[in-house]
Amino acid sequence: MDSPRNIDQIAGDWLARRDSGDWSGADQMRLEEWLEESVLHRVTYLRLEHVWERSQRLRALGTGKPDGGPPPPGAWVFSPFFDPHPAQAAVRNPDHFKPAVSRRPSRILWAGGSAAACVLLAVLLAVSWNLGSRGASYRTPVGGIALIPLADGSKVTLNTDSRIHVSVTDHERRVELEQGEAYFEVAQDTRRPFVVRAGDKRVIAVGTRFSVRRNGDDVDVIVTEGRVRLEGAPVAQLQKSAPELLSAGMVARAGDSGVLLENGTPTEAEESLSWREGVLVFREMTLAQAVAEFNRYNTRKIVIADPHAADFRVAGSFRADNVDAFLRLIERGYPLRVERHEDRYILQAR
Repeated sequence: MDSPRNIDQIAGDWLARRDSGDWSGADQMRLEEWLEESVLHRVTYLRLEHVWERSQRLRALGTGKPDGGPPPPGAWVFSPFFDPHPAQAAVRNPDHFKPAVSRRPSRILWAGGSAAACVLLAVLLAVSWNLGSRGASYRTPVGGIALIPLADGSKVTLNTDSRIHVSVTDHERRVELEQGEAYFEVAQDTRRPFVVRAGDKRVIAVGTRFSVRRNGDDVDVIVTEGRVRLEGAPVAQLQKSAPELLSAGMVARAGDSGVLLENGTPTEAEESLSWREGVLVFREMTLAQAVAEFNRYNTRKIVIADPHAADFRVAGSFRADNVDAFLRLIERGYPLRVERHEDRYILQAR
C-alpha cells in the first residue's frame, strides 16, 4: 500500500498535469482509474484540489516556478527567521522578521513537494526565535511546524506546541527538548556527538535521523535512519528489554518504570512521523487516542462526552488542521453526533 506521503505526491502530480495545458482524454481516463482504486486516493485528490485552488492566491509567496505548478521536491522558500546572523540583522532593521521572499537559499522546506504544502506556509512561518549567549531557543505555537537549520549542518523539524534550546560547541551538539516533539536530521561529525536531552533521559547520535517526543517524564524515540543510543531509563530495564543502540525502524517508549521496545521497518517509522507533512495517520487507533492527537494541533478541542465511544477504533489519513472533516466521518461511521461550540467540539451519543 502506498504511504500517505506517496499518495499526496501522486495526487499533486495529477493536479499539476491537469493544469499544464496539455491534458488529453486519455489522461482523464487514467486519472479516473487511479481515483477508483481507493477511497483514500479520491479523498486526497479532492483535498489537494481544494488547496490548489486556494493556493493560486499565494503565488507571490511561491518559489518562482514560472508555470505556477507545485514546488518540486527540494524547492525552498526563504524566511528571515533563520538568517545566519539574525541578531545583527534585527538591530539593523526592525522589520527584518517580517515574512519575505528571497533569492537566497531557503531555510524552510516545502513539505512533500506537493500542492498541500501551501496550506502549511502560515504555520511554518509561525516559529518564534531568540538568541542568547549560551545558544538559541526555538518554539512553535499550537498547530505550528517549523524546519530549523543548525550551525553544524543538522536540521530540526519542530512539531506543534514544542520548545527546544540548542547549543553547538567544539565538543558537543546539544538540544534540550523542553516540551513537545522534534525530528532530527543529524549531520555526520564523529568529533561532536549529537545529544538530545528530554528530562532525565538522553538520546545520543552521530549521524542519523530520529524523532523524540516528550510527555512529562515519558519519552518516545523513533529511528528512521542509522542508530541512536538511549540513556537515562532504569538500567535494569534497559538491559532486559532494550539494546543499548536503537536502529532504523525501532520505537522506544521510555518511562520511569523502564523501556518498551517495538521493532518495525523504516517505512513504518516514516509513516508514524507523517505530521511533518501536516498529516495524521491512524491505524486501528482508539477514538480517544485519535482525539488526543487532533487536540495537540488545534486550540478548539474535541471532548468525548460518551465514555463508551472512547474505545471505538479509527483508521484513516487526515490533515492535522482539518478537524471538521474528521468529525464528519465520525458522525457518519459511528452512533455519535457532534455539538459545535465556539471553543470546543463535544462528541455525544445519538
